[in-house]
Amino acid sequence: MDAQSQPAAHPPSAVHHHKAFWLWVMCLTGVDYFSTLGYQPSIAFDATGLLTPFATMILVVVTLFGALPVYAYVAGKSPHGQGSISMLERLVRGWTGKFLVLVLLGFAATDFVITKTLSAADAAEHLVKNPLWPADWSGHSAQVMVTMFLLVMLGAMFLRGFREVIGLAVAIVGVYLLLNAIVIGSGLWYFGHHGELLEQWKTNVAEQHWHFDSHYIHEFNLGADAWGIFAICALLFPRLALGLSGFETGVAVMPLIQGDADDTHERPRGRIRNARKLLLTAALIMSTFLLGSAVVTSTLIAPDELRHGGRAANRALAYLAHGEPLANGAAAEVMNPLFGEVFGTMYDISTVVILWFAGASAMAGLLNLVPQFLPRYGMAPEWTRAFRPLVVVFTLINLFVTWEFDASVEAQGGAYATGVLVLMSSACVATLIDRWRNSRFRFWPFRISYPYLAISIVFFYTTAANIYEKPDGLRIASFFILAIVVLSIVSRFYRSKELRLLGFDFVNEQSRFLWDSMKMLEFPVLVPHRPGSRSLQEKEVQIRKEHRLGPEVPIVFIEANLGDTSDFYQTPLIEIVQEQGGFILRVQKCASIAHSIAALALELSKVGHPPEIHFGWSDENPMAANIGFLLFGEGNVPWMVRELIQDAEPRPERQPRVVIG
Repeated sequence: MDAQSQPAAHPPSAVHHHKAFWLWVMCLTGVDYFSTLGYQPSIAFDATGLLTPFATMILVVVTLFGALPVYAYVAGKSPHGQGSISMLERLVRGWTGKFLVLVLLGFAATDFVITKTLSAADAAEHLVKNPLWPADWSGHSAQVMVTMFLLVMLGAMFLRGFREVIGLAVAIVGVYLLLNAIVIGSGLWYFGHHGELLEQWKTNVAEQHWHFDSHYIHEFNLGADAWGIFAICALLFPRLALGLSGFETGVAVMPLIQGDADDTHERPRGRIRNARKLLLTAALIMSTFLLGSAVVTSTLIAPDELRHGGRAANRALAYLAHGEPLANGAAAEVMNPLFGEVFGTMYDISTVVILWFAGASAMAGLLNLVPQFLPRYGMAPEWTRAFRPLVVVFTLINLFVTWEFDASVEAQGGAYATGVLVLMSSACVATLIDRWRNSRFRFWPFRISYPYLAISIVFFYTTAANIYEKPDGLRIASFFILAIVVLSIVSRFYRSKELRLLGFDFVNEQSRFLWDSMKMLEFPVLVPHRPGSRSLQEKEVQIRKEHRLGPEVPIVFIEANLGDTSDFYQTPLIEIVQEQGGFILRVQKCASIAHSIAALALELSKVGHPPEIHFGWSDENPMAANIGFLLFGEGNVPWMVRELIQDAEPRPERQPRVVIG
């Protein structure tokens, strides 16, 4: 099948990205993924106390044997950065698929927005609690003001044309990981050379002095044996889910990854292979740092300091870097003589920079996400094409979310995890469906990919538990979903009069030849005919009688059949046949009957005298016809064809006439 005519409308075009070595591109993922080390240790301790190392081990297992295989598969199926949402879009068709995408976009918006507000809040906490920060500007109110200032500055940078730079990300991530390696490595060395700390930790674990309270302990009567600890950590694992936040970003940056010289757009094997290297390397690095930070912070820092309100809250590693007192009373600088005010300030600056850059990455992702899906659906208002208004809107949303959550890192953690986990669960579903469809087996029990089914169950449990424990994420996502759906409906209504034609495809070369011939000859009358309602002979007799057309007037019948009516842009498939000296245009894959008829008439009117389009009278209710047109691509066809022609062709003398008998 070949495209014939020049398209009358174009969907958003693909963006050509500069390609870079996969390890450098990984740093763009790292500004989001690795920056969670700024607050993950204290959030994990608040959830699981002294059992944090055990719970973190479960997190690492889920990362390496759950999230990593799923997103390695997603990378192979969406090598151009569309991610799991695009996979589901292809696998679930029609309005059901479109609505599913809108819902997932709501959760994705939650993920990106909370990434910005949470990162800014934690950056503000690192600044406010630094010893060099002015005492007059300390306290929680100062943290809220600093958070809002950082968000406003983030928006201002984008208004001036901020762009992500891979080289800058490499430097930021490299310095941050180096400083964390020094802090965590020094802590592990100190812990290994002071056996009393290990013995004290083991004693507290055995005596259930875990420094957290959970109803699971009492409901299930869990003890301090190995199975009891595993059970309680498995139940509380969803609270640590922020440590899984970088995989969707890892797939999103795939267009930036340099592949092999023989890569093609359809088969970029080198890019896919390098993307999987990126995902594996990032997962291994983060798993190592998460385990190390869990051991160091939960054993070396006093529990009261790690809890909410303590000096180590949301800045546990920075607490050690500043040389603050350890749980055994010794100063942290005994772990490493570098630790102290100077090194701690360097660590704070590095943390603030990577957290701010994580917010910039999230802002860029959000600005790219809206036009990637909604304009193709006809569900984006015109102002969303403008860069600056979107930046202003998102900045205002960020400020509102910060005010609503009072710039609290703990309060926003659940909402952030909800957005991340829903997207990861959708990736699991997309992988399951795709593997089911591509299975070589026909008996359904053998078509199920049971390893991926097990991974999906884990992520669905984690998502449900997180939403149950902290429903704020669902509340924010519901707001975004409602806003997206309402704007989409309004936009689809106002954009319904766009011609939205990409071109024509033809069943065979004969149809193409006949189409070219028809454009050169003048066929004054086009008659739409609904297949199955009556025969063409009956239709012709009725039309000639009601419209007073003589037998010498040639008639071209158009038989249009709907395809996916949820699509906005369309490329109709045309077959032209000759019967009894006349032409019949059979049009398939129409997103809208009216748009296809109008496009055919406008194309035929480019040469010679514009044709007339003759319709029969319809007794359909006008309201029902309008709703049918918007949702199902049919209903009120004559009126819509006339409106489309007038909008597409401003010259009255070149407009095909619409005649209703």
